[in-house]
Amino acid sequence: MSGAQGMQARTRRRRPRYAAPALDKGLDILELLAHGSEALTRSEIARRLGRSVGELFRMLVCLEERGYISEVGPEERYQLTLKLFEIAHQHRPLEHLLTLARPLMQRVADATGQSCHLAMPSNGNIVVVAGVEAPVQMGFSVRLGANIDLLNTGSGHVILAFHGPEYRAHALAAWQRKTRARVPPGLDRHLSAIARRGYEELASYQVHGVVNVSFPVLNQQAEAVAAITVPFLARIGEDVGLPLVKQHLADAAGRLSQAIGGRKSLLGSGGES
Repeated sequence: MSGAQGMQARTRRRRPRYAAPALDKGLDILELLAHGSEALTRSEIARRLGRSVGELFRMLVCLEERGYISEVGPEERYQLTLKLFEIAHQHRPLEHLLTLARPLMQRVADATGQSCHLAMPSNGNIVVVAGVEAPVQMGFSVRLGANIDLLNTGSGHVILAFHGPEYRAHALAAWQRKTRARVPPGLDRHLSAIARRGYEELASYQVHGVVNVSFPVLNQQAEAVAAITVPFLARIGEDVGLPLVKQHLADAAGRLSQAIGGRKSLLGSGGES
């Protein structure tokens, strides 16, 4: 299915309880422009959304006047501005979490020579909201803002593991709507093992040789609001191994959990293999 067909299919599948056609049009435009790297003309936007130019004209003007999109080039092509990014970083709880997380992630990176990132759930995906590069010449890191399949990452597994059945069902339903796939058999058993262990250690689904080690950041109810992860890449001639990475990640996740008023006691020791 092409990107345009996928966008049209998502638009058709939505059945809101309370209709807000204008808002739907605006969000469809923003999501379309966010999913691609190219600027689009009015007719291209209309065609990909399965609408007429007349239906979208006022919404495009409104979004441009509010600063969410801008025109580029002689063909009046539209692209996203950075306003959505700025709004996300003005969100106080997220800003507070990132402020607390960054020095802890830097400490992990300095101690292990590996990159470290913080990820949060978002509608069937995991989004990387902060990251620290490996303090060496060669390393592996995940791009800030990357959207990763909920079930294809250690961060997603950890977040699901440290939540109850109701949250899991809601998150997995969103994942199924997005991927049109079935939930893997044995997932509940795997998540229960993570909860007992206190962390996830998982060979990367995307890159050979990378092992994702993820610990939860817990709130007062011992629910994971985020996951702090090291995509571990063994380097020749270095003695830094997974036990040391787990030790420092467990400490950082525990400190961050406590800093936001959450629970530290449920975290694993980080020394298991």
